[in-house]
Amino acid sequence: MPGSEQVNLVEVAKAAGVSKTTASDALRNSGRVSEQTRKRVVAVANRLGYSPNPVARSLRMASTGTIGLHLPEILTRSEYYMSFVFGVVDQAAKMDYDVTLLTAQHVPARRLHRVDGVVLGDPLETDTVVRELLGAGLPAVTCERYTGEVEPAGIVLSEHTAMFDRLLDHLADSGARAIAFLASSTVTDWGATLQGAYQNWCERHEMRPRVREMAFGSPTAVTQDNARAVLNADPSVDALVCAPDGAASAVLPVIRAAGKTIGADLLLASCVDSSELTHTDPPITAIDLRPREAGAACAQLLFDILAGETPRGTVRAHPIGLNARRSTRG
Repeated sequence: MPGSEQVNLVEVAKAAGVSKTTASDALRNSGRVSEQTRKRVVAVANRLGYSPNPVARSLRMASTGTIGLHLPEILTRSEYYMSFVFGVVDQAAKMDYDVTLLTAQHVPARRLHRVDGVVLGDPLETDTVVRELLGAGLPAVTCERYTGEVEPAGIVLSEHTAMFDRLLDHLADSGARAIAFLASSTVTDWGATLQGAYQNWCERHEMRPRVREMAFGSPTAVTQDNARAVLNADPSVDALVCAPDGAASAVLPVIRAAGKTIGADLLLASCVDSSELTHTDPPITAIDLRPREAGAACAQLLFDILAGETPRGTVRAHPIGLNARRSTRG
């Protein structure tokens, strides 16, 4: 009967011939639902007189209307993380939620009562705020795995090993025979994954590993010093891969000062793409981590967990790509 309080989401889904999750996504205009399916579900819901029960919703989803977002404070200048933030904010707005940044070195308990859950971008094992947030009992979703002992409620994860292998194969196909890696610290799962992938690739291809690890969030001068050390230590290096965001463009003057031509006798690539890398001379090959989409995916997973539509412990895949440019033509 139209308007009846007995009509629930399960009945709408059944009448529309879709799953409960699909019906929920269609009615909230989220998730991967075709326009045709969305219109059918909305039409069925209107015909049955379905409307979300505000009491049930408040039980499934906490009542503050706000989620928290925490990023490593040393990386807030990074284009990747700024794009990630916009992705979280965009998705939260679609759900009629606000986002509050949790960037202090210590988060008072009273602030945690003001958010329904938190999104953690690249959580550092050494970050005390990350440990506080994960230990507070709030639903938390991380972009990449947390290498500490506490398990988040959900994880958005990319196939970094497969894409890094693809990048190294591209360099080898372009003629590189001595590939050096300016690596990021293993305090993040991403940094540890890339170092492991590089070592394994070198072993499979019988290439001597040439790794120089940098502290997470190292400034430009430190990045340049490390690149200079790599080139001075082994003149045979004919390709350099930079893990940290911004490192590839930072090392350009170092490479030129060494008398090498980028894209000819030295190939250069980055593990994090940015708009800057499309405008350098030459444009630099990079892995596209799609940060805005990653932020949106983290927020959506958090909302799905809060709504009880997705179980805790869910891991969702986030696709990434490779943008080949003139710096690796060989």
